Amino acid sequence: MAEPITPRRRRARPRSAPGRPTKERAEERHAELLDSALDLFLARGFEPTTIEAIAASVGMTKRTVYARYPDKVSLFRAAVRRAIEQLAVPPERIRAADCGDLEQTLINLARLRVDPVTTPQGLKLQRIINTESYRFPDIFTTSYDLGALPVARFLARLLERETRAGRLAIHEPALAANVFLSMVVGGPVRILASGNVLPEKEIDRRIRFAVRLFLDGARRRPDPSGSGGMR
Repeated sequence: MAEPITPRRRRARPRSAPGRPTKERAEERHAELLDSALDLFLARGFEPTTIEAIAASVGMTKRTVYARYPDKVSLFRAAVRRAIEQLAVPPERIRAADCGDLEQTLINLARLRVDPVTTPQGLKLQRIINTESYRFPDIFTTSYDLGALPVARFLARLLERETRAGRLAIHEPALAANVFLSMVVGGPVRILASGNVLPEKEIDRRIRFAVRLFLDGARRRPDPSGSGGMR
């Protein structure tokens, strides 16, 4: 099992001159607040984590935190959403996954969803979504909308294109795309999020095996009636 994650220690920053901070510095401090909040929520859980502890971790007063976030719930949601947005795959990277070879393209798309969970930040985010989505269903929805949905939509269009070209026989591309993500991506992500070590070579083996299994079920086959058609 992976060791428990503890809040990151941050280097002390030199104190700014008295007066109102610049807009850039205020944005930096806000980012520090959200990063530290996410660390503490994961290390301690939602309930035990306090606004006092979060404020102290970045050298802020409770009053400063409450001026931006009226309660711990709103701060939690903001911290998780920021992490989701940081790890979201941009559209150009999703399009670039299509390399012209169907099997490799599916592998590339799967890696877009699995690879983030192999990073400390991505793993931390996945764990906090898993543990707190029962309390905050909206964070799961946000994670799907910003993370999985763009990949699923691109994949559905790809499967529809391959079906029109006669290489696949998929009648519900959107459903097939979601099945693909559950089948090919879900397994490795669950193992990694549970704290178990999954070497890179094993991740690759599992993804390739699942992609081939998916394609074996999706390819167009000769009509068994012997009429010469395809099904």
